[in-house]
Amino acid sequence: MFKKIVLVATVLALCVVVLGAYVRLSDAGLGCPDWPGCYGHITVPHTSDAVTAFPDKPLETHKAWKEMAHRYFAGTLGLLILAVFVTAWRNRRVASPALPSALLILVIFQAALGMWTVTLLLKPVIVSLHLIGGMTTLGLLTWLASRRLATVSHPAIRPWALLALLVLACQIILGGWTSTNYAALACPDFPACQGMLLPPTDFANAFHLVRELGVNADGSQLSLASLTAIHLMHRLGALITFLYLGWFGSKLLKIPGLSFLGKVLLTALLAQVALGISNVVFSLPLAVAVGHNAGAAILLMVLVVINSNLTPKDK
Repeated sequence: MFKKIVLVATVLALCVVVLGAYVRLSDAGLGCPDWPGCYGHITVPHTSDAVTAFPDKPLETHKAWKEMAHRYFAGTLGLLILAVFVTAWRNRRVASPALPSALLILVIFQAALGMWTVTLLLKPVIVSLHLIGGMTTLGLLTWLASRRLATVSHPAIRPWALLALLVLACQIILGGWTSTNYAALACPDFPACQGMLLPPTDFANAFHLVRELGVNADGSQLSLASLTAIHLMHRLGALITFLYLGWFGSKLLKIPGLSFLGKVLLTALLAQVALGISNVVFSLPLAVAVGHNAGAAILLMVLVVINSNLTPKDK
């Protein structure tokens, strides 16, 4: 039962991450101006009810339903993680309750971040933390789900596998910051940026965390140079990630028991690079942008499974 709940929760966590990206990229993050309901209701209300509850916030039904669908999925995931927590504590010989306990704490914090995302009007640092929290939840659930797989004894590769996971995590953070600041099209061309190799950049304001969406810390408009700096850092991170994960995946191809995961990693990596370039070349189509977020989640899951396979089960 524990394994089944964890597997269902892992699949649902992937769906929540992808659905969250869809909501954000379709500009529906504020489809409901309150939390956890929508215009004071547990579902999307009629227009007249919405006007009564929030007269200064016009109801856009299609955006509201996207936001509420994400909340329903996230709420169901929270209940499944609670079930994982309870099952682990009741059957401690089957699974240690340490990780399920951490997951429960994380999902409670995620709920708070979801609320602050709305109440603080898509503040970049809050939205980025919400994305990172979602990916972390997915990674921990994947780890739990993969712990019963056979272990491959190859201690020499374990540090490189952990570094691969760390490199990807840093790139996901850069990608989240790019997305939440709407900097994906600051460079509308590829491989150049604005027709130059080194366009004007403003790193000082680009990575200032305590500010509102679209403005600097002093309240002035966030410049194109700042958005360009964010975008270029994501590109640099993508290059480093591609080179390192490509090298790491090629090493896995030579290791019995890990060659299949190496193929999966390299395939997912190439698809992710293609989606990233397509985002720029085709001006951020919604399907491609959501696919790029899904690709990052899949890469994370693959690397977690690889690290799990390389970690002795008694540790």
